[in-house]
Amino acid sequence: MFPEYDIIIVGAGHAGCEAAAAAANMGSKVLLITMNMQTIAQMSCNPAMGGIAKGQIVREIDAMGGYSGIVTDQSMIQFRMLNRSKGPAMWSPRAQSDRMLFATKWREMLENTPNIDFYQDMVSGLLIKNGRAFGVTTGLGHQIKSRSVVLTNGTFLNGIIHIGEKQLGGGRMAEKAATGITEQLVSIGFESDRLKTGTPPRIDGRSLDYSKMEEQKGDTEIIGFSYLDTAKISPEEQKSCWITYTSSAVHEILRTGFEKSPMFQGRIQGTGPRYCPSIEDKINRFAERDRHQLFVEPEGFNTIEIYVNGFSSSLPEDVQHKALKLVPGFENCKMFRPGYAIEYDFFPPTQLKFNLETKLVENLFFAGQINGTTGYEEAACQGLMAGINAHQKARELDQVVLKRSEAYIGVLIDDLINKGTDEPYRMFTSRAEFRTLLRQDNADIRLTEISYRLGLASQERMDKVIKKTDSVKLAKEVLSTISLEPAEVNPLLETVQSAALITKQKAQQILLRPNIGLAAMVNDIPKVKTALQSFDRETLEQVEIMTKYETYIEKERELVAKMSQLEDLIIPENFSYDKLLSLSNEARQKFTKIRPHTLGQASRISGVNPSDVQILMVFMGR
Repeated sequence: MFPEYDIIIVGAGHAGCEAAAAAANMGSKVLLITMNMQTIAQMSCNPAMGGIAKGQIVREIDAMGGYSGIVTDQSMIQFRMLNRSKGPAMWSPRAQSDRMLFATKWREMLENTPNIDFYQDMVSGLLIKNGRAFGVTTGLGHQIKSRSVVLTNGTFLNGIIHIGEKQLGGGRMAEKAATGITEQLVSIGFESDRLKTGTPPRIDGRSLDYSKMEEQKGDTEIIGFSYLDTAKISPEEQKSCWITYTSSAVHEILRTGFEKSPMFQGRIQGTGPRYCPSIEDKINRFAERDRHQLFVEPEGFNTIEIYVNGFSSSLPEDVQHKALKLVPGFENCKMFRPGYAIEYDFFPPTQLKFNLETKLVENLFFAGQINGTTGYEEAACQGLMAGINAHQKARELDQVVLKRSEAYIGVLIDDLINKGTDEPYRMFTSRAEFRTLLRQDNADIRLTEISYRLGLASQERMDKVIKKTDSVKLAKEVLSTISLEPAEVNPLLETVQSAALITKQKAQQILLRPNIGLAAMVNDIPKVKTALQSFDRETLEQVEIMTKYETYIEKERELVAKMSQLEDLIIPENFSYDKLLSLSNEARQKFTKIRPHTLGQASRISGVNPSDVQILMVFMGR
């Protein structure tokens, strides 16, 4: 019934979809297996993509030739660029999505991608022989063979849903859990653990009074995520989100359900996400706060369903409803379904190589929440890299590992493998030490050429990067040649309370002043407008960033160059750390377990001291 595939992808969430697309576009014959063909790329929790650091990841996925950015652009109902008041390293795109349209667009793109087959079934086990994976077994009794297997099981591995004192087996509400895989992997030596995540109630939007809430509109300019010219809504078509708040009275109602809370009564063993706690966890941990912010988010253009961001809960349904009715604007709210917590299996990611292949079983790759991450974006980028590397492995080609200085994707994977995680891992800009280099505006310049050489990014993408790079270079040269008289500039300087010019000065020098932007110079200084009018917004934005932050960018590049000396020092694969008696016991154990590939990676392992790295360096003749 089934041919032999190059790669089998298990699970069709964000990680599985990106893995399938990447491997197929590189030329592998892919089978994507899901328990429900109707929930491919479903947004299980909030209907949004991007946000702080996550937006950078989506743009990186797009620059590499992935689909998440395109699908988000085609299904967004609102766009905002967050952190505009801060430096460009902090700017993060975020889109509110039409939940149903998002999944529909993803499925359409996958179905229009050659080399992908689909099958609906539960994968109950793996075909493994002599330490190598060569396929899967399914609930219907099929044995399907492949050269590599990528597991992207999300929250489905032995998933348990908690609502108050009720427990339901499932990986998502109304969907059954997946069984068999954890037990098999543990039996051959894998370590597994439990994590928890949650989701808030969904509300009938017709029952809300928006006049009691603060309106949050989208940006007047929609930049989007994809570097391709994707079709997007106009600013006028955007739907608003709304902001409201809990109160002391809401908190008191919620506390009445604590005695039935699965979290407080110990029925949930898994650790929940630190940065996205449930509402009961928030009022317990931050008891001094009288209120917490709630974001009221529409689920799409053609639905009345509302997502209450900030109100995740596993309390009894009646307690959730009573508490919500005390929130301004929710006095008459009708609940479509309650919030719930879900507990599931994951495998500590220190058991992986840097290409996301497991150390214990060759040709077996993990991506997404199975590795302990949380969030669509974190899952999708792992899926992309797992798909790329599964393709590479199937063809006996070199692995692809992005460095911390190249991408947030590199930071995420490096953190997971070197440090592991005992709570759901979420990306933040603060995790990236080179974030001035890893901006959302330059992901295409950083990554598209790498992907193009692999055969993933298209010629169209590469041509656009070359054109952009040349355009920025030319615009910078033009800006550096424009001389401005005081009379031409001083009116603009006066509006921002900047010191007036006395003598002629280059436009480039004016741009270095605080509170002076290139857009304002183009609008207010005719000579600048004439010289730069042929350049587009994206080019001018790049020129401004590179001019204003040139010193900081160069400092980070120098730091990257210094760090790369350690990254280039390869540790032999079978190096024996036991003979280094001067190493600390913790370092010896961590090195033996994680098997770092380079001295740079060894230096980032949690619990390893600089002296341990120096000892290792000396022993290797450095």
